[in-house]
Amino acid sequence: MDEFGYSQTLDRSIGKFASFAAGISYISILTGVFQLFYFGFGTAGPAYAWSWPMVFVGQLMIALCFAELAGRYPVAGSVYNWAKRLSSPTSSWMAGWLLLISSVVSLAAVALALQITLPQIWSGFQFVGNGSGPYDFALNGVVLAGLLITFSTLVNSFGVKLTTRINSFGVFVELTAAVLLVLALAFHVVRGPSVFVHTGGIGHGQSLGYFGAFLIAALASGYVMYGFDTASSLGEETKDPKHTAPRAIIRAVTASFLLGGLILFLSILAAPNLLDPKLGSADGGLQYIVLEVLGNPFGKAFLVCVVIAITVCCLAVQAASARMIFAMARDNNLPFSRYLSKVHPKHKTPTVASVVTGACAMIPLIVNIGQPAIFTIVSSIAIVLIYLSYLLVTLPMLRNRLQKKWPLRDGAEVGFSLGRWGLVVNLVAVLWGVAMTVNLIWPRTAIYNPLPPFQWYWRWGGVIFVGAVVVGGLALFRTKIRHQTGVRTEHAARPDGVEPDPRPELDLAQTS
Repeated sequence: MDEFGYSQTLDRSIGKFASFAAGISYISILTGVFQLFYFGFGTAGPAYAWSWPMVFVGQLMIALCFAELAGRYPVAGSVYNWAKRLSSPTSSWMAGWLLLISSVVSLAAVALALQITLPQIWSGFQFVGNGSGPYDFALNGVVLAGLLITFSTLVNSFGVKLTTRINSFGVFVELTAAVLLVLALAFHVVRGPSVFVHTGGIGHGQSLGYFGAFLIAALASGYVMYGFDTASSLGEETKDPKHTAPRAIIRAVTASFLLGGLILFLSILAAPNLLDPKLGSADGGLQYIVLEVLGNPFGKAFLVCVVIAITVCCLAVQAASARMIFAMARDNNLPFSRYLSKVHPKHKTPTVASVVTGACAMIPLIVNIGQPAIFTIVSSIAIVLIYLSYLLVTLPMLRNRLQKKWPLRDGAEVGFSLGRWGLVVNLVAVLWGVAMTVNLIWPRTAIYNPLPPFQWYWRWGGVIFVGAVVVGGLALFRTKIRHQTGVRTEHAARPDGVEPDPRPELDLAQTS
């Protein structure tokens, strides 16, 4: 940690599997594929499945760039700290700010996935009404999500060892269930692969035809395959992080692609009736296919595994969010940094940051109670912010490559390198990030205003929300934060045996 200007304050106890589990649980194939299958299938039919390998190729390029950075800088708040070493203070702060906002909203969105799964396991989980009322579905989702976020906050507050133990167990269950589900679906296949090359008349009469519908449906895959940088964000708590974190990043995104893709393709081949409207509805989707194909006892057992996957996904998202808050506050780059950068003396974890993350995630849930359409907009834009924050790393990294400033040649230990392929991989990562960001923020009613009443400000909600977050963040940084930035004394690297001065007036150690 001295190499990066910080003292070691977090508990370094994460092993290789736990590091891999952190990355794969954030991606969470069972959470994402099951949560958004209905959207992709309902928008573009069976052929939407081709978006899965397309998104994987683009995200793999980003993951490879991140692996190279993780092999050099395996520190908390990965994206923020990487951008800090590749670009300007403003750009790096914005990378952290955008990812922080998106992670908090993503935590709420992931927790809401319980509503799509639990009532299909047992109707008793529909605590509010019977699900047929105008707000039954949304309000019950808030209740379930609130309970899950409370649980996740408590676990994250009691140390990384407890978090990684539960997370590793959950990932083991998720991977085992995913493999068994692949085998079960393969055994029940009822049609050939030709179904993936037929559009079924979708997009007929529209300006972009089926391609327009496919671009919308591709968001279902784009919403899943991110968050692999979590393995590096826990780098300060990982053993041999310069070698462990890069491999964990690559393995997480690759394993998610393979298992998630097999589930996606085989579920379509095994579905009893592709014309069933339940396949494209929120109360049906992939959960409905599993129950129809495998029957109640086995099907519901798999859905229980989905609930476990959602739970550990929330743990990973909250852990990553808390580390981002901690990393930025440690540099005095957030309001109330004195408190947000505190590490619990016994558990060696940023407890205050974990609690604040959980509390902030409750705010989008409250919005969801009466206006679920607004929450859909905010959730969609949360993914836009993630892709933008990734661009604020890959773009300056590409610029530095072209200027021969990266990779660094200072003799420091490097755990992973792209070698001569670095420029090509980096270029594709940037082009993919730009294309996906445009596709995500494109003001279309199918994404931002799918249900009446139709309003222009909802359709343009993506542009408005991103603009507000970016402008608000820039204003905060330029007017206040940049004047106070600097590693806080209690976290600054220091000579052996020298303790930080506790006096408030010496609270900051200004660094270049």
